[in-house]
Parts: sequence; structure tokens; C-alpha cells
Amino acid sequence: MNKEIEKILSQAYELCEDGDFSNALKLFDLALKQEPENINMLVDKGVTLQNLGRVKQAIKYYNHALQINPKNLDALVNKGASLHVSKQYEEAIKCYDLALKVDNKCTIALAYKGLSLGELGNLTGAIKYFKKALSIDHDYDLANVSKEMAQEILQSLKKQKSKTL
Repeated sequence: MNKEIEKILSQAYELCEDGDFSNALKLFDLALKQEPENINMLVDKGVTLQNLGRVKQAIKYYNHALQINPKNLDALVNKGASLHVSKQYEEAIKCYDLALKVDNKCTIALAYKGLSLGELGNLTGAIKYFKKALSIDHDYDLANVSKEMAQEILQSLKKQKSKTL
């Protein structure tokens, strides 16, 4: 990667930090014109599109990155997150499973899989994945909060069930 592209990307990341995703996209486009197969830039553009709510377009960029490297962890996890936002939970879980084949200790893939399982009503499975994520990173807030919430819902459902019997 040349210095010019590094400078463009640095500006794009700064714009993203400031929440100026539209202008960051323009810079990613400029950089991708010079290096259209750069996986990191493809994923970063996907994330930026996702932040703008343009989830279908984001998935296209993740897919492009995965065509180049099917085992790219960032592309797999971010594609899964986009599918989750689109309520395509089963497809999201497939992405997380692929990510976990690449790195079985990927805490974000474990926690996100738990979230998707929870959305599908599989609270026991969700809790299992939150616990796995927490066994690797004890301070992982997303996994901890989600595990507690899933446990509360599960307890509430058990109470409701016992009242109706």
C-alpha cells in the first residue's frame, strides 16, 4: 500500500470516528479505485455502509472480500452482523459458524451467535454461546449483559409455564 492510499484511509477512519460516514465512503471509493482487491478496505467500506443503514450494500462488500479470502474473520463476522440486522438469523449463524471454524476463540462471533440464537427463541443455546465468549474474555460486556438478559427471559418463561400448568 502506498503512502497516498495510507493517507486517504487515515482520513476515512477519522471521518468514521467523527460519524461522517458519507464522506468516509467517498474516500474508501477513491482508495478502492487504486486497490480494488484490498480486503481490509472492502470490509471497512462495508462497515461504513452498514453504519449508514445500507445493509444490503454492506453485504455485497463483505461477499467481495470473502470471494478473495473465504476465511477472512472480519468479513465473516461483519456479514453475520449485517444479516442479523436484516433479521436473517439463520444466515447470520452460518457466518458466525464459519468464523468460529477459522478461530474457535473469536469472542465476537460467539457472542453474536448467541444473539442470533436468542432472536430465534433458543435462549438455552444463546446462553451457552455467551458463556463461551465470557470464558475467553471475562470482561466482555456484550456477552455478559446478553447472558443475563437471556437468563432473565428464560426464568420468566419458566415461571409463566409453571403458572399455566
